[in-house]
Amino acid sequence: MSSSYGENLRLTIFGQSHSAAIGMTLEGLPAGFTYDPAALDQFLARRAPGKNAWSTPRKEADAPEFLSGLVDNTTCGAPLTAIIRNTNARSGDYSLLKTVPRPGHADYPAEVKYGGHQDVAGGGHFSARLTAPLCIAGGLCLQFLAREGIQVRAHIAAIGGIPDEGDPLLSVAEKEFPTLSDAQGEKMKALIAEKRAEGDSIGGLVECVATGLPVGLGDPIFRGMENRIAQIVFGIPAVKGVEFGDGFRVAEKSGSENNDAYGMQAGEVTALTNHAGGILGGITNGMPLVFRAAFKPTPSIARTQQSVNLATGEAAELNVPGRHDPCIVPRAVPVVEAAAAIAIMDAWLGRRKEIGG
Repeated sequence: MSSSYGENLRLTIFGQSHSAAIGMTLEGLPAGFTYDPAALDQFLARRAPGKNAWSTPRKEADAPEFLSGLVDNTTCGAPLTAIIRNTNARSGDYSLLKTVPRPGHADYPAEVKYGGHQDVAGGGHFSARLTAPLCIAGGLCLQFLAREGIQVRAHIAAIGGIPDEGDPLLSVAEKEFPTLSDAQGEKMKALIAEKRAEGDSIGGLVECVATGLPVGLGDPIFRGMENRIAQIVFGIPAVKGVEFGDGFRVAEKSGSENNDAYGMQAGEVTALTNHAGGILGGITNGMPLVFRAAFKPTPSIARTQQSVNLATGEAAELNVPGRHDPCIVPRAVPVVEAAAAIAIMDAWLGRRKEIGG
């Protein structure tokens, strides 16, 4: 089904933006893993809405309730299921959208696909609200991987063409606005405020770097690391592009410029550069795994947009009601980390089977 992901670690996400609860089931997490509830809550808080001027005013605690799979905060081998209750939904804001679809949203194609039975409130199961249970699963995987020496970190790479600056190996987890450069972050916040005042929105880029990966994760052809990561990252609403290493810039290079030469360091083979982003032939090569995800501007905007009335077949103007982020990129940073951690752990478990670990 389309709501499930993974081969060795199987994740299923369920619920809608305004349903009683949203949640996830994670199968394949090794038994005997004790997680840190405080660290998970802190991770989920990075994605939670309603905390600052650049996110939606909707306030949700995003506190996970574990229904199965744990005994005293330790996995027991059973499928791990957790829910987050929706406590601050305003479904009435979306009643108009049953007949007048929002430009940039899935309202119209969903209307056709599901014969008018889809849940339009808050975007239903197309909503970015579903990234909260994704972050439960990813937050657990991040803790597991960290104990294996693997770190996954993301930051805002750009918003509206304003780039971040700094060392992408550094963590921004403690920052309210997750940029490496505070000065560049202030410029981005000013642009977001400008767009919000105009009743508009803005998009941007998130860069993610994973370090400590062993050589050999992933498989050629259809189960390469690019494939695995791209599949789950494209499951994040609003992602329109994913690139690895130098990405589309490689189309402008010669082979001598793009190839990562090899050398020896502390008796180990290492690449001298990392244009490949840590992946060759779909398999990790021991260098940092680097990718970027492009997020479109939030399509729910206050400015008047042209649409149609599906009931009358006539043109209609629409001012989208409800509470929405003028820029989803800051809250998307931990979501990208979560998605990458799930994909990496799925491949890590597969590699462990291969070598008999």
